[in-house]
Amino acid sequence: MYWIALLPSNEDERTAWGWRALQFTPRVAPVDEALLLEVSASEKLWGGRKRLLRLLLKECEPLTAPQWAQGATSLTALALLRQKLRGETAPARPPQDLPLELLTAAREHVPTLERTGCRTWGELRALPRAGVARRFGAALLDALDAAYGERPERYPWLQLPEEFDMKFELVSLATTAPELMWSAQRLLTQLQVWLQARHRGVLALELEWTLDLRRLNGVRLPSHEQLTVRTAQPTQDISHLRRLVGEHLSRATLSAPANHLRLRSIETMPWGGADKSLLPEDNVKGERLHQLVERLSVRLGEGNVVVAQACADHRPERMQCWVPARGDGLRVKPAMTDSLYPPWLLPRPLPLEVHNSVPHYCGPLRRLTRLYRVETGWWEGGKPALRDYFIARSEEAGLVWIYRERPAQLARGLERAQEFRWYLQGLYA
Repeated sequence: MYWIALLPSNEDERTAWGWRALQFTPRVAPVDEALLLEVSASEKLWGGRKRLLRLLLKECEPLTAPQWAQGATSLTALALLRQKLRGETAPARPPQDLPLELLTAAREHVPTLERTGCRTWGELRALPRAGVARRFGAALLDALDAAYGERPERYPWLQLPEEFDMKFELVSLATTAPELMWSAQRLLTQLQVWLQARHRGVLALELEWTLDLRRLNGVRLPSHEQLTVRTAQPTQDISHLRRLVGEHLSRATLSAPANHLRLRSIETMPWGGADKSLLPEDNVKGERLHQLVERLSVRLGEGNVVVAQACADHRPERMQCWVPARGDGLRVKPAMTDSLYPPWLLPRPLPLEVHNSVPHYCGPLRRLTRLYRVETGWWEGGKPALRDYFIARSEEAGLVWIYRERPAQLARGLERAQEFRWYLQGLYA
């Protein structure tokens, strides 16, 4: 058997370290002040003990590195960890030479045992078992047998929750929403560990704070207030979530001081990992586009950060509409258009002068293509669009996109050139 005893540097990271340890072994148990891991069944999977320890302890971001010790049994590893914390060196023969006070079951009996000259586990083990059982109880012998590997070690093993839901008591009352950010960062760290252990990415999460007052200025207050944060794509990038939560909190208001903060996951998806390229130039540092859009949408307002969305319409000016970029806006696929469409459309079609049935724009225009006829919009109840589009050349402006608008009576086949009205709608680079 091979056991590892961990003591997190921060008490609020204890749960997160338990979740992280579950990525390496299913046998993790909180015992006294430490976490005990039995990894003999999975150490080969991780390439041996040294590699497992390196992955578990040295690559522990975003958590703080813990104190640790290892041993053949759980109680031996726990005792060696306690001795390490006291600044003492490990004995040459563990567990034989370990002090009695390092065994939890023997702590209350240490003064009595020391008066008999018994100070180590080996000396206690040498005493008559029947006398030790009568004087100190069978629990002490059971713990000693487990420490020497002669008795099975049974613990309530830690289970990873299906959903993330954690509550944190604030160090001091928060009077403004930005003051919640320090505590929110600690909860987001726990969230990242849970996401990594579950191999999932978060799409939506909820911050909830508990108000310290029930009434303020005679107005009854709710017991809690919530804030929902959503992302366009599933993510485990906790730095992006911190920035996004910070933007939301900078614009939120508290109805009263808050004393507790809760973070829970609303929507998650299986995590396929981050896409990486073998080419260095493809791995650009910094924020991704959707992350920047999400932050700007929170800061400036969703209606102020928009993208074009393709629409099913034959009228060029209605082939797209503008929608908020946050959410599904960045997933919009452009519609397939004719290759002859100009790259630049005017905000509004420009009426052209006509001389001798020839439209003019910086001089007379010479049509280069045959007409492209559009007859649409009749179902809207107003004036339908009856147009003939052409690509034309201007001596000064170059290639332009024009159309002639036909009156409704000409849709029946009667065409008289003098009744056409010409417009400029697009320009070519």
